Amino acid sequence: MSTETKEKALMGGEFLIRDVRAKDVFIPEEWNEEQVMMKQTCLDFVNQEIVPLLERIEKQEEGLMPSLLEKAGELGMLGISIPEELGGMGMDFKTSMLCTEALGEAHSFSVAYGAHTGIGTLPILYYGNEEQKAKYIPKLASGEWKACYCLTEPSSGSDANSGKTKATLSEDGKHYIINGQKMWITNAGFADVFTVFAKIDDDENLSAFILTKEMEGITLNAEEKKMGIKGSSTRQVFFNNVKVPVENLLYERGKGFKIAVNILNIGRIKLAGGVMGGSKGVITYAVTYANEREQFGRPISKYGAIRNKLAQMAIKTYVVESATYRATQNIEDEINHLVEGGMDKGAATLKGIASYAPECAMLKVFGSEVLDYVADEAVQIYGGMGYSAETRVEMSYRDSRINRIFEGTNEINRMLTVDMLLKKAMKGELDLMGPAMKVANELMGIPDFSAPSDNEFERMREVIGRFKKAVLMVAGAAAQKLAMSLAKEQEVLMNIADMAIQLYAAESVVLRVEKLAEMKGLDAIKVELEIMRSFMFEASETINKSGREALMSFGEGDELRMMMLGMKRFTKMEPFNIKESRRVVAQAIIDANKYCF
Repeated sequence: MSTETKEKALMGGEFLIRDVRAKDVFIPEEWNEEQVMMKQTCLDFVNQEIVPLLERIEKQEEGLMPSLLEKAGELGMLGISIPEELGGMGMDFKTSMLCTEALGEAHSFSVAYGAHTGIGTLPILYYGNEEQKAKYIPKLASGEWKACYCLTEPSSGSDANSGKTKATLSEDGKHYIINGQKMWITNAGFADVFTVFAKIDDDENLSAFILTKEMEGITLNAEEKKMGIKGSSTRQVFFNNVKVPVENLLYERGKGFKIAVNILNIGRIKLAGGVMGGSKGVITYAVTYANEREQFGRPISKYGAIRNKLAQMAIKTYVVESATYRATQNIEDEINHLVEGGMDKGAATLKGIASYAPECAMLKVFGSEVLDYVADEAVQIYGGMGYSAETRVEMSYRDSRINRIFEGTNEINRMLTVDMLLKKAMKGELDLMGPAMKVANELMGIPDFSAPSDNEFERMREVIGRFKKAVLMVAGAAAQKLAMSLAKEQEVLMNIADMAIQLYAAESVVLRVEKLAEMKGLDAIKVELEIMRSFMFEASETINKSGREALMSFGEGDELRMMMLGMKRFTKMEPFNIKESRRVVAQAIIDANKYCF
């Protein structure tokens, strides 16, 4: 991208206070040939190696999942973003996201793959010293070794830093002796390498250690019986006087929580990519079935109730894709900017992703809830057959549910979103209070009654601008009214987060469709225009509802009435035929017999 674009690029959270030009965002229609080939390689792997074995994977056939990871390693899929000198392919962050999307249809395999390539490998890749990286990363990239990540404990889930696993330095100073217990550890049943978090002596903060399976004192419970992702290995791991060489301390003493937080940022946006791929697959199953299944002498895809479901499934998925790859490009640009400034690629990657931590949290929430919606509606479209274990949608329905818990629950991520934005404001990285005060003053003024623009994209940008005012009004009033107690008002924080999520998603789809119009012309994107219009209506309703709920939770008297009027003004949209808009979208995927955008 040009120097001018980089200088004007939005930093994390600035979507709330700055306008964005369509030409400055990346959209999925811009993938290059190499990236499309990488995606196709991953899709072919899923269809040829995973789908025919789904039943065997679900039964956790001994040795099957490790062998599939090894096959993926042979194709380079385990080392997409690992540097070439460490046995990887050295591809950029955006390409790794595209491959994550392609593997999103792989059910339990995608979980094993994500745990290995993400939380299993990245702590060593980004925080290991040169000796540690040289020892472990090439074998993790090839699939010879498999990895897992041991953070969660029975008494420490969301509050990870409260873990009780202990590490004590041996008398000769050559080993740390680790004792403790971890649970819900993905890939534990076949992992060769364990990244384990523990507190050294009486430290307040965690440290991280690299353990290997042959170390004496590591034992595993039986496989957990789970609602979904049954084919993934999930076990408790026990450490009983495990002797770990001091050189296996990862990064620095007491800095383990920093590792955990930064790796979670990556995991959150990667999860958004995976669930997006899952949603596209489920929509294809649903529309194929709707075209084949006949009732009352015609395919059920002819009926309005079914078309409405298919349309909303496709609209939400398209928007997740728009928002996820917009943020992915922002992260990629920041990584490149930091590297050009002399920073190490690994450090630049971590810092670049951390810069957009609020967006990562929002996308994790939005994407996981869209997949849950899509999977649920697909089961409904299948009817009784959707409840049968013979169908992919039944498996998708069960498998989708974990994503609202993975990488921090959606409730935690909602609160984190607001917390991170406010912290950026307090550090002076993000000027929220200035624009919020401006919006508060605007409430006292006369509304703008000028005629709307003839250009639809200009009108949509005006609506997005009002959405931003709605979020700033509520967030600013809450911060002012509740002050230090705001952190305890979780319902209000979640309301504000929902407003911000819908704003970011709505702006992303408008920017994507506007850029498409510039690339292809309006006549070529009639369906995409309807996707934009339909989602903008949905976003206006959600922002309005969440905003009113928040305001009624702390506002009172004339001030409340004034802000409620402001909320109505800021979320107003011109009426249009929403039914016909959704029918256009549904017809496109019905004709294609698949998700086709």
